[in-house]
Amino acid sequence: MKKKSSTISYRLSAILLLSTIGYQLSAISALGQTLAPTRKAPRNEALEKYDNPPAPPRKIETSPRMISQFGVFTSYQANVDASGNNIIGDAANECAISVDPTDGNKMTIAWRQFNDVTSNFRQGGWGYTTDAGVTWTFPGVLQNGVFRSDPVTQSDELGNFFYLSLQSDQNLSFFCDDLWRSTNGGQSWVERSPDQGAGGGDKQWLTIDKTAGPGHGFQYQADDGANCSGGGVEFQRSTDGGVTWQAPIVIPQSPVYGTLDVDTNGNVFVGGEGSTFYCVRSSNAQIGGQTPTFDQVTPVDLGGDLGFGGINPGGLTGMLFLAIDRSGGPTNNNIYMLASVVPPGRSTTDVMFARSTDGGQTFSAPQKVNDDPVNPNKWHWFGTFSVAPNGRLDAVWHDTRNAANNTDSQLFYSWSTDAGATWAPNVAVSAPFNPFEGYPNQQKIGDYITIVSDNTGGNVAYSATFNFNPNNGQHEEDVYYVRVSPIGVPSPTPTPTPTPTPSATVTPTPTITPTPSPSVTPRPTPTPRTIPTPRARPTPRQRP
Repeated sequence: MKKKSSTISYRLSAILLLSTIGYQLSAISALGQTLAPTRKAPRNEALEKYDNPPAPPRKIETSPRMISQFGVFTSYQANVDASGNNIIGDAANECAISVDPTDGNKMTIAWRQFNDVTSNFRQGGWGYTTDAGVTWTFPGVLQNGVFRSDPVTQSDELGNFFYLSLQSDQNLSFFCDDLWRSTNGGQSWVERSPDQGAGGGDKQWLTIDKTAGPGHGFQYQADDGANCSGGGVEFQRSTDGGVTWQAPIVIPQSPVYGTLDVDTNGNVFVGGEGSTFYCVRSSNAQIGGQTPTFDQVTPVDLGGDLGFGGINPGGLTGMLFLAIDRSGGPTNNNIYMLASVVPPGRSTTDVMFARSTDGGQTFSAPQKVNDDPVNPNKWHWFGTFSVAPNGRLDAVWHDTRNAANNTDSQLFYSWSTDAGATWAPNVAVSAPFNPFEGYPNQQKIGDYITIVSDNTGGNVAYSATFNFNPNNGQHEEDVYYVRVSPIGVPSPTPTPTPTPTPSATVTPTPTITPTPSPSVTPRPTPTPRTIPTPRARPTPRQRP
């Protein structure tokens, strides 16, 4: 089913039109930077559209990779070439991180890769690390010349990585996903489902059942309604590790722009925004012989709505993240929801949080996580969080509280050790950056950032504009990794691996930063289609 593109206008006529549906629009002037209006996140349209063909081939120039120090926090650039250098003139954003639970040295980050900022044609990029995030290798993209977006990654309990990727074409004739797996720490990927074979659609999210119940290993995804089947906000299940996906099922109340998770009893919970925010449960999705049904639908007040525009003119100002405590302690199976929302009467955002202690039947009143005084000129955007195995909550977001112009942003961090009842004083963990520079012919820096926690801290993937491009006089959008921690020792510290073996693929070129020796034990790779040997920089070609 063909999806029609929807053009966003920032003219007065558009402002008047949107105001008639009761949502405040505001243009904020910040020392010469006039922001686009903020409006409620759109529905019934694809946020990812094929607008440009691939940019023509060009001479690739490089500069030293960025290592950005801010206090005790160090951000390491992930989208670097095979020699560990920054690629001048490209862009990368919308990053999803996964960590090997059996070896925290091994991580992968997936992102939207733009080979040249003159075109917003994007592909499925990724990088991997074997030394706890100090150095990264970017082997290339999943498929050269294939339009891809909305990258999502997850890991299973064995350390296998999975990459769910949206695909479309120049005619926008489909919005379908396919699933890829890596058994060697993200060094290479094998397509599990054929192209478009995972169903799904735009702004999809993925989770994996890691419990010991009947649904162990099942994979679940939900989308925003612009999807492969052509109808409704839908849920899909795979019972064979992502090779095949069962027929989509419409989710009650149509919650979009959210995530999903599984509790220790195997119940699946989907969070997202409909007429309000919702938490929707399926208790039988874990039964492979049954068609999943949804037996609990709970509205959740987060003190506002998801926004679009403003500080991220062509994109969301945040998504809804749902995560479940599986610590086995007194907070086990608590359900948490967090999002950057636009409160009533505002055009800027706060990071808001709510929790359920009764299996999603009821939720607490919304609670503000950012601890600065309410200021209608300040943004707290791209809020995301995760739950550590010991039950600690880690939240990060972009924040403009320290900016005189109200738009320069820093990554901020807070944590909670009492199930979100109280949150630690907020901490800035990155240098300020200008979010309006480095656009790859579209006015946004993606739609989300992500974090994965362990018992001592959190591993964060985010986009920022620290590198300067002398060719166009602007900073560039790049992907960064930073380790955050409530104990004040955030820098990556690789743990030893008992029996290190040489890597079978390209390893990072040493930089001026001391790099611990990587240790990789590749697992056998299945025989279906594989990614070619990593190259320093693939040249895009237009898809036939």
